[in-house]
Amino acid sequence: MSTPPPSISARKADHIDLCAEGDVAFRGKTTLLEAVELVHEALPEMALSDVDLSVDFAGKRLRAPLVIAAMTGGVDRADQINRDLASVAEELGIGFAFGSQRPLLEKGIAAGYRVRDVAPTALVLGNIGVVQARKTETARLHDMLLASGADALCVHLNPAMEVVQPEGDEDFRGGLETIARLVSELPLPVIAKETGCGLSRSVGQRLVGVGVRFVDTSGAGGTSWVGVEARRAKGGQANLGERFWDWGIPTAASVAQLSGLPLGICATGGLHNGLDVARALALGATCGGIARTFLQAQARGGREEVLRLAVEVIHEIRIACLLTGSRTPEDLQRAPILLAPGLQRWVPRGTPLAARLS
Repeated sequence: MSTPPPSISARKADHIDLCAEGDVAFRGKTTLLEAVELVHEALPEMALSDVDLSVDFAGKRLRAPLVIAAMTGGVDRADQINRDLASVAEELGIGFAFGSQRPLLEKGIAAGYRVRDVAPTALVLGNIGVVQARKTETARLHDMLLASGADALCVHLNPAMEVVQPEGDEDFRGGLETIARLVSELPLPVIAKETGCGLSRSVGQRLVGVGVRFVDTSGAGGTSWVGVEARRAKGGQANLGERFWDWGIPTAASVAQLSGLPLGICATGGLHNGLDVARALALGATCGGIARTFLQAQARGGREEVLRLAVEVIHEIRIACLLTGSRTPEDLQRAPILLAPGLQRWVPRGTPLAARLS
């Protein structure tokens, strides 16, 4: 007799454990953010307090270009984690994203998705897989967003993760059509996001073509979600996960690939600190998202450790702006940069980023 697949909540609990404590990082591939050299400005002619870090993303104004990125939900343990993370986002005026809300959509499991009482004004991003969205009426997805108080819906694209997942999907037809429907019918912004494998320019162009205005790169180099599923899998599925563990477009390369497209970009995937965020901004991102580092901080010291880390990250972004003579993140997007060859080969010709490097 075959073993029944684990419940959605059990899978989400596995994800928390593996992301907080497991060895699930990319092995031979980095984010390539280390290939971005910001040019030092020895005469910035401004005070640190002159730097204004505020940006607009997904219909809201953030006080700093930072999002506590998607990680968890759908299990009791996620309740305190997400409430801690969201309350810090509220205090600092940054964004917060749920992990997949499939448990809420399909099973009515609300654990981990109740944060509005501690984050009444923060940018809160909902999250559902494109395969689940394809099968679900727009009205039901809207109800899910209303139930969790989300300001926008992230639609995650995760074919690599799914084909390795023991209970994963294998049919990814109709994804672009589904996103087009949601852009047309949902009264909230739609954000197309990957889950650790990055977005290419051709995908970005197709998303723009159906009306998407915001993306989340979730590039390679940080947590390998293929690796997460490989740790959960057995037999042939585990071997498959080992083979494709390092699959994907590095985060910095994904931001570079999207250069010049009319998209607000949240750069996620392996960002750990404010300098990582600043490098992503210099490549053209609107904001940066950090996930696993905040999850680990919450596991170490609860809300206070998350707050301490978030304040530190924002301070580092501010210092990077000062040291490049940038009064705003928009200025940093135009500041001089140098790229190592491994990243420069990802920059499309004729884009604003390519022009800055010439």
